[in-house]
Amino acid sequence: MSHAIARLTVHGRRLIIDRVAAGRPVAHIAAELGVSRQTAYRWANRFRAEGAAGL
Repeated sequence: MSHAIARLTVHGRRLIIDRVAAGRPVAHIAAELGVSRQTAYRWANRFRAEGAAGL
C-alpha cells in the first residue's frame, strides 16, 4: 500500500525488480525512477526476502 506522497507505487516497485533481474545497475534504475539508491536496494532486497507479497 502506498501513502499520499510515495514516489513508487506497486507498479514502480515492480519496475525496479524487473530491471534488477535484467542485470541493470541499481544506481541507474534509481536515477531513472527518481528515488535514492538506498530506496531501490531496499525494495530489491525486500522482494528477495518476501517475494511479490513484499512489494
